Amino acid sequence: MKKLKLFLALVALVVSGQAFAQVDGVVKFPDPAKYKYVKMETKYGDVVMRLYPDVAPNTVNAFLARVSEGFYDGVYFHRVIPGFVAQGGDPTLVGRKAAGYTLPAEFSNLKHKRGTIAMARVGNDINSASTQFYITYSRQSHLDGQYTIFGEVESGMDAVDQINKGDKMLKLYEVQKRTSQ
Repeated sequence: MKKLKLFLALVALVVSGQAFAQVDGVVKFPDPAKYKYVKMETKYGDVVMRLYPDVAPNTVNAFLARVSEGFYDGVYFHRVIPGFVAQGGDPTLVGRKAAGYTLPAEFSNLKHKRGTIAMARVGNDINSASTQFYITYSRQSHLDGQYTIFGEVESGMDAVDQINKGDKMLKLYEVQKRTSQ
């Protein structure tokens, strides 16, 4: 009976569109108990980012390390395409890796929907992500399975909608629990 209930619960989650990921060949749902949160201050308001360390552990750890160093503070959004993405994280503004390291791809079955946060990369090299990340403005199915999704916007998408090329990330910092605007 327990197995049947578990199976029905999983079917209900998949049918309802609940996000899940496949990590090391195992289908996983992002575990809310493991979420990490980062607040990004912009001139348009605050954006709370929910991160998935159980889905993309290397990416989340690297991102949080850069956040704690203040790496992103004052860095520009250098690529903003309405209806597609707002991309930032390159202090050189030339679209190259900026941290002196690259991250291995951590692909999952998560989908690029409105508010998805994923790592950008250099060209077609799937293992070239470094510090650049993007936030999607809408569903982008052609990106699914090709970029490391490591979180989503929990609140503040209205601020993201107003970002223009050249706007700055004023300050990013980790918050211990969900923080609303």
